[in-house]
Amino acid sequence: MKSLIFTLVGKDKRGLVDSLAQSVFKLGGNWLGSNLSYMAGHFAGFVEIQLPEEKQASLIEQFSTHPDLSINLVEGDNNLPPQTHSVQIDIMGNDKPGIVQELTAILNRFNLNIIKFDSTCDSAPNWGGLLFKAKALVAVEEGFDLDELSDELESIANDLVVDISSTSKV
Repeated sequence: MKSLIFTLVGKDKRGLVDSLAQSVFKLGGNWLGSNLSYMAGHFAGFVEIQLPEEKQASLIEQFSTHPDLSINLVEGDNNLPPQTHSVQIDIMGNDKPGIVQELTAILNRFNLNIIKFDSTCDSAPNWGGLLFKAKALVAVEEGFDLDELSDELESIANDLVVDISSTSKV
């Protein structure tokens, strides 16, 4: 079995995930994990599958002719060194242009690897604007100074609330 990752985007409509899952299943593949979302009238995401190596060309052909989605496939890399520990960072505050860039720049300065990053902007009528919320799962080395990271993240804005909790080994 060969590990593959595919990304997808297209106009949202019913049955998209089912058509992909059927294609993978009919070729003897296994759907290992996915992250799929509706955004601004489109459906987007990425999926990890395992597929018999001899069926890869068939799947590429099926996906390249999908009538509703643009799909890209890449081979998975199972030879990467494992990350040891991770922390979850929850962030909330008034939205402003560049907030994601500021957050990720700080994570990059600390040489941290983002494993997962989810963000939203919701209406905050009491504040008269948008409320930014983000969850980041980040790989850290043993003994990493979480207080210093929290201080740096909170320095982005005086209304930013940052909560960092240790998760587990990744």
